[in-house]
Amino acid sequence: MRLHLMLALTGLILSLGLRAQNTAQDSVYVYAHYTKQEIYIPMRDGKKLYTAIYTPRDTAKSYPIMMMRTPYSIAPYGEQNFRIPIGPSMEFVKEKFIFVYQDVRGKYKSEGDFIANRPYTDTPGAVNESTDTYDTIDWLVKQLKSNGNVGIWGISSPGMYASMSLIDSHPALRAVSPQAPVTDWFLGDDRHHNGAFMLMGSFSFLSSFGKKRDSIGSKGPAGFSNYGTDQAYSFFLKAGALANLNQQYLKGESILWNEMMSHPNYDDYWTSRAYLSRIRELKPQVLVVGGWFDQEDLYGPLKTYQALQKIAPDRVKLVMGPWYHGSWSRGSGRQLDSLDFGQNTASYYRKEIELPFFVSHLKGQGKDGLAAATVFVTGENNWSSHRTWPVEEVRSQPLFFTTDRKLSLKPAPKSASPYVSYISDPNKPVPYTREKTVLRGFKYMYEDQFFAAQRPDVLVFETEVLEQDVKLMGNIQANLFVRSTGSDADFVVKLIDVHPYKKGDKLSDCQCLIRGEVMRAKYRKSFAHPEAMKPNRIEEVRFDMQDAAHVFKKGHKIMVQIQSSWFPLVDRNPQQFMNIYEAADKDFKTQEHRIYCQGQYASFISLPIVTSHEN
Repeated sequence: MRLHLMLALTGLILSLGLRAQNTAQDSVYVYAHYTKQEIYIPMRDGKKLYTAIYTPRDTAKSYPIMMMRTPYSIAPYGEQNFRIPIGPSMEFVKEKFIFVYQDVRGKYKSEGDFIANRPYTDTPGAVNESTDTYDTIDWLVKQLKSNGNVGIWGISSPGMYASMSLIDSHPALRAVSPQAPVTDWFLGDDRHHNGAFMLMGSFSFLSSFGKKRDSIGSKGPAGFSNYGTDQAYSFFLKAGALANLNQQYLKGESILWNEMMSHPNYDDYWTSRAYLSRIRELKPQVLVVGGWFDQEDLYGPLKTYQALQKIAPDRVKLVMGPWYHGSWSRGSGRQLDSLDFGQNTASYYRKEIELPFFVSHLKGQGKDGLAAATVFVTGENNWSSHRTWPVEEVRSQPLFFTTDRKLSLKPAPKSASPYVSYISDPNKPVPYTREKTVLRGFKYMYEDQFFAAQRPDVLVFETEVLEQDVKLMGNIQANLFVRSTGSDADFVVKLIDVHPYKKGDKLSDCQCLIRGEVMRAKYRKSFAHPEAMKPNRIEEVRFDMQDAAHVFKKGHKIMVQIQSSWFPLVDRNPQQFMNIYEAADKDFKTQEHRIYCQGQYASFISLPIVTSHEN
């Protein structure tokens, strides 16, 4: 590789102001210490996958292999063009590994046909992401000068491919880090939550990712961008029913969109892609990573860890930090807008957690020293290490909703009315954010919910001012008893930290979102077999709101908001039982929803409260 060409390129980048000085220095280091080759690696069925290999120039030593497989391109292509940095971070670059990047089957320069979240099959001779990973590792350890140990990491879809490497894993695979891994596109990751379609992110993503490529090459198909506005709320509301989006904008060209619209329930299409049940043995060491503010895959790391620790608890570890999707891989992680965490959480993770994990298990140098669960506790703003997750020292504490809009430790006493109600009009849905944007973004994960609390179709419940800290460390569950005039509805429950008024404080009076989740009521009994609600009959709707590690500080209040739309983050429910993907504009009906608060129908949110004797 010609170093002077790299230096000229670095000078051009700096002159254009596209990189900070430290990135230019990183470029100098990478080009000076690594070489690059691009090759095709053959799979067992004869197809070849395009692979870039970055090798340390220091050939006197043998280094382990760090690999990432991706559907998002291993660009830049060309042996003169390097990724900066290579590997998870510059700390890895300087530690020295052989870094391998691969376009997965059917994407960019790799041969074959692409299938999103390709189902695993153990049929003899069949190929899948597990076999492709195995064949790649087998070729690498036989053809490259390495120490024989391989590690895999990846974020989001590459995180999914990292997880799938654990199915029938290669003997040389010693360490795997699924980070925000796509895990179940119907139950909780970025396509659906509890059966409700995540409209905004899916439309944008599938408009390009869902298309079939025209040819093998370095460019992918373009996605939709002609919104004609910077307000997603008005764009999607004007578009109307989901079917209109395909007809007017996607033109039937997104194969993935079409497939998803053809599988409205949790059938074999989805279950065959939910791969965790396929992992029956755990040979490598595993580091599962996620972010508390991950707008795409909060579900993935939590459920991946939960499943793997049942198989081999001594081989899997969890890290959860105060991050949005993938943000632990870059920047300092000190703050998100007005949320200041008091320390550089992302830098700490990269240097003190991620790097030692791979060095220990791939180079045999020292121990990774990690607890089973290392989580950052927001509100308290510190790292916390535990033997298990959720932590052992918690109790499930219900907070009951009362008809006078309070949250109580006990069910409400009988009163004149046993419920509170609101009118939900899907043609005037509750916005998910006050931000003006056509991109989903991540700020809604911690945004001030004051804008929603003012609406008559949002119920607001809150505690009195807290007299002591309340610490959550585990799973949150919503338990609602509802009655609707319609035969279906969505129920969105948001857990909120209400900060006290403090002049000059950026978080003064903030109703900061801690966790929000949606449940499509027709799936209340089964995601595979939806069932209509009986109009004007009390129904139980229970659902998983995912986990949290947060402290509500003394002087704050705990708030819960309940609503029936979260638009356009989530598609609108017509509020009558039907296949929503086939709904027409005329099908969206206004309905009254009641939340019951008394006796055997006392609705509540269950919080994982840490007991006072926690160490």
